[in-house]
Amino acid sequence: MSFKINLITVSILVAISGPSFAANFGVNNANTNNVNSSNYECNRCVENSAYSGKLDVALGYNDIDDIHAGNALGTSEDGAIGSVSSDILFQNKSGYQAQLIAHQLGFDNSFASLQIGDSGLYELVLDYASIKTIKAGDVNSQLWHNDGMLTPSADVNTFNLALEREKLGVGVVYKNDEYNSFVSYNQEDKTGHRSSSIVTPSPINIGLPVNATTSQWDAGIGLNGDNWTTDLSYSGSIYNNKISDLSLPYLNDVYAAAPDSQAHQISLSGNYRIDQTVMSGRVATGRMIQDENLIQMSGNPLQSWDGQVDTIDGRFAVTSMLSNRLRLGGQIDYNKRDNKSSTAEFAQYNFNSLTGAFRQNTPLDYERNNYGVNASYRIASGYRLQAGYDSKEITRNYSEREQTQDDTLWVKLNIRKFEMFNINLKSEYANRDGSKFESDILTASEENALLRKYYLADRTRNAYELKLSHTPNDWMSVNVTSRYAKDEYKHTEVGLLDSEDYGYDANISIQISKNVDTYGFIGQQWINSSQAGSQVSNSYWYTDVEDEFINVGAGFNYRGLMQDKLTIGMDYLFANSTSNTNVNVDNSLPYGDYYSYNHSASVYADYALNPQMALKLSYRYERYYDTDAASVEIASIPGLITLQDINHDYNAHQVMLSFSYKLH
Repeated sequence: MSFKINLITVSILVAISGPSFAANFGVNNANTNNVNSSNYECNRCVENSAYSGKLDVALGYNDIDDIHAGNALGTSEDGAIGSVSSDILFQNKSGYQAQLIAHQLGFDNSFASLQIGDSGLYELVLDYASIKTIKAGDVNSQLWHNDGMLTPSADVNTFNLALEREKLGVGVVYKNDEYNSFVSYNQEDKTGHRSSSIVTPSPINIGLPVNATTSQWDAGIGLNGDNWTTDLSYSGSIYNNKISDLSLPYLNDVYAAAPDSQAHQISLSGNYRIDQTVMSGRVATGRMIQDENLIQMSGNPLQSWDGQVDTIDGRFAVTSMLSNRLRLGGQIDYNKRDNKSSTAEFAQYNFNSLTGAFRQNTPLDYERNNYGVNASYRIASGYRLQAGYDSKEITRNYSEREQTQDDTLWVKLNIRKFEMFNINLKSEYANRDGSKFESDILTASEENALLRKYYLADRTRNAYELKLSHTPNDWMSVNVTSRYAKDEYKHTEVGLLDSEDYGYDANISIQISKNVDTYGFIGQQWINSSQAGSQVSNSYWYTDVEDEFINVGAGFNYRGLMQDKLTIGMDYLFANSTSNTNVNVDNSLPYGDYYSYNHSASVYADYALNPQMALKLSYRYERYYDTDAASVEIASIPGLITLQDINHDYNAHQVMLSFSYKLH
């Protein structure tokens, strides 16, 4: 039987017992016959079956003259727009829960997730996501695509260089005290156009049609004990390209389509704890398959490509707290890629003539071993020192350099000794060397024997990082990070010679009053590199590339206006990037540079109509400009047909009025 009681009744009915009393004043023996409880109410009782959260409906207007603005504004629609967002939770006293989360449904970029289940027992998840990335709009071409045929026409074909991804997923999770399991499926459809090129025999830039589907399955089961856990899982994906090879009316198969493929992997992982020592491991085996017909041409002995790559991955890690000051750890990683694809003898050509020689295509394999040890020691109260050594060994077949080894030493110092300060220092030294360089037999006729690819060449790196957090009081916090890295390729004559990467980030957050808070941040990065090139022996040219990036932002939030009903705020961001390239043969010659900047600002006012309903008016402004020397008009370079100059220079505006309703 249930009844409502207040605090006075509780004090009357409280159980009093002890050796000083002969009578039993327990609740079970209380005489409540004369107590009228009909008007009593429990003010602290909570109803477990309830809805909570918020629902938002927004209507607005976009003023856009370049659809590239949709990357920042969420939708590229010009004119009236609308969206729905939500974060709604339902739960009852039996443990059943349902949660619906949605963000800007109706926009080009949006997502939604529905989770239904019994807390701690099972859960069903339904997911949806839409992502649109835009490179340029209203691109012109005189090639029309229809079922694999690119047909020239006097009429201009206008389209957008944009990719749209729609993803649907469903998953089920079941768990109890001893084990948990899950199974999920999701499918992503990708459509649109991206830029590419063909040679017919002169180069022509085209809008390559995209229409592909990727399906993925995941399933797994996990067991756990008092001091151990283990998981067995499977992951598989299938890629299906719905665009076939492209042809021209007078020339077949001018562009080979991306082939269908699939990948599968099974993995077993777990961890085990013994006192202050934790061990974890993972082993996985996988297979990637590609079995598609090849474009047939003279001298090709293969009708289809039987591509198969088997993979093995393993990892073992251990960490142990030897004392309250010292912790030691280490890990081993192993990866192997075994290419078992088909091989055949191919006739060799020298320019346009047949040499009479034959050569076999070679499946490329690699094997990688990573090792690492680390230690953490508390020197004194507020001082902690960490150090480690990492090594990466890679073996490749049919490569200019079959073996490389990267060794890295690093040390970190964390200082918390000073009140209101947290300081982190890191220093790193890395070195790469390996086996003797040999001119690759597969590319000896095309590549300079002195060329050193940057990921294979000998290299030394010195890197440093400083992180500082300062909280002078409870209404202000400051964070600063600075970093510097220098790479040198001392044994390279042709290729990347050196690079330098440094920058900083700083942000401040201030709560000016109970109702007003503000923030600001700035970040800059510089990347400088030098490269040497050579077409013939003893003839060199040099390139210096200087890249610079900056981000600056600020904003504030003012609450409590108009009897705590109105909140206003503003956010601003400025971003700028430049890339300058100079080529030096006999004298310095400027190369085509890249430059872009972006101003983004938003202001908003949020007014509470009552405790459940609110209106929000917002305005967003986007100013974007970029210039890439590689983007030119259609016939500005003799013998080259482009998709026109696709640089951007625009202003965009968005006004939104949203209504929100709180459920409780």
